[in-house]
Amino acid sequence: MISPRLAALALAGFCAAALPALPSMHAMAQPADASLSPQQRQEVVDILRRALKEDPSILRDAIAAMQAAEENNRANAQRSAIAAHADALLRNAADAVKGNPQGDVTLVEFFDARCGYCKILHPTLQQLLRTDRNIRVVMKDLPILGPNSVLASRALVAAQRQGKYVEFQDALMRLRGEPTEAVLKTEAERLGLNWARLRQDMDDPAIEQRLQANIALAQALGIQGTPAIVIGDTLVPGAVDLATLQQLVAKARQGQGG
Repeated sequence: MISPRLAALALAGFCAAALPALPSMHAMAQPADASLSPQQRQEVVDILRRALKEDPSILRDAIAAMQAAEENNRANAQRSAIAAHADALLRNAADAVKGNPQGDVTLVEFFDARCGYCKILHPTLQQLLRTDRNIRVVMKDLPILGPNSVLASRALVAAQRQGKYVEFQDALMRLRGEPTEAVLKTEAERLGLNWARLRQDMDDPAIEQRLQANIALAQALGIQGTPAIVIGDTLVPGAVDLATLQQLVAKARQGQGG
């Protein structure tokens, strides 16, 4: 007869085969499977068929456990990546900063000026900064949604050279139309920016290099879309509510205190 331990390993292998995107458990099961004779393998298959027919929750629980393990591995990998790229995330003097430049907690936002979810998150972040005066927000332009995203990001970085990044970013986050060049010109001039200088600066290769560096950093962190927020050792994808942001800030402060 097949031992319970061997049957359990075979079940893990069976579940891994059902989920090809999760190969780690499959690799763990291979040594046990390789030691089985054809007769033993058939016996395991029969046991699995009978067990799954009698209690289908076995497969559901196994899949849930494997997914939880994968999520834990992904979170650990992200924490390691955040630590490895801490200087680029937190201490790049070129980055625009919102909030308190000497804040005790730094929040890094990767955003695209055309991203609808970034526009949803924007007022929530503004509210966070109003209610907590000790937060520093580092802005990372991540133009991933097409040519107008690139155009807007170049304009934002160029506006920083005239000391108007924050005001211009606020205007673009409130914008509901496309950030075409004509729209960017209108918004820039409304804020008192020198458009001729800004338009010339937008074509500076140094600005393109900065945007490419942001894209490379996002890829290194496993960021797959915007908005994405890094607080402490945690990466949060998507637009989250104020309570979630406050909890993350509190967690980061607690970690610093420990």
